[in-house]
Amino acid sequence: MADRKNEQKKSQNRDSQRQKAEAEQEEEMNQQLAQIARRKELNARFGYDVERERLAVIRAAQPITGRILEAGTGQGHLAINLARLGYRLVSFDLSAEQLEFARQNLEANKLAQLVELRQEDGEKLSFPDCSFEIVFSVNMIHHLKDPYRVIDELSRALVPGGKLIISDFNPEGLAMMAEIHRLEGGQHEASPVGIDEVEKYLKDNGFKIKKTRTRFQIILVASRDSKF
Repeated sequence: MADRKNEQKKSQNRDSQRQKAEAEQEEEMNQQLAQIARRKELNARFGYDVERERLAVIRAAQPITGRILEAGTGQGHLAINLARLGYRLVSFDLSAEQLEFARQNLEANKLAQLVELRQEDGEKLSFPDCSFEIVFSVNMIHHLKDPYRVIDELSRALVPGGKLIISDFNPEGLAMMAEIHRLEGGQHEASPVGIDEVEKYLKDNGFKIKKTRTRFQIILVASRDSKF
């Protein structure tokens, strides 16, 4: 009888801990949603439309065929826009928190079946060489301490003749993000390596570049294909 009571007590404790964890996760998600809503308002104030910018990246990358990798899932903006167009892809991020939010975002849009989310370190990817025909990186480079190591890894995962699409903020975009973070009470830290340095690095490593500009971003479509 005592053993049964102990087991019941343990079971109740486990249930209580699980419910507490679920409640904390829900509260964290609600806070993130509120933060995203505030960020969307600030973006609009500065004329920055995240979806429009992501669609510009997708247009610049056309034609898009074969296996697709996204580096830096974030909240899932690019993955959602690609999936809406019917593309299947693998998307990775180092942050488990960001991946969880992206997963819920994809599920809310009924697109989760098209996107495989992975937790990966961009400096040491688990993918074999030559795994993808298309590799995207959008607004990730300026967050990195050593972007070149990540670019080398993304290049390794790219098939010969594949396309590496790197898009990041131009000076106006970085200034906008710095001001938005200031208004939120924070600070936007950016790598000293900008998109211009990334372009030079790609060219020095045998890539040909097609460049597209939007108001806030520079989009580099890079390939070693001789016909590119």
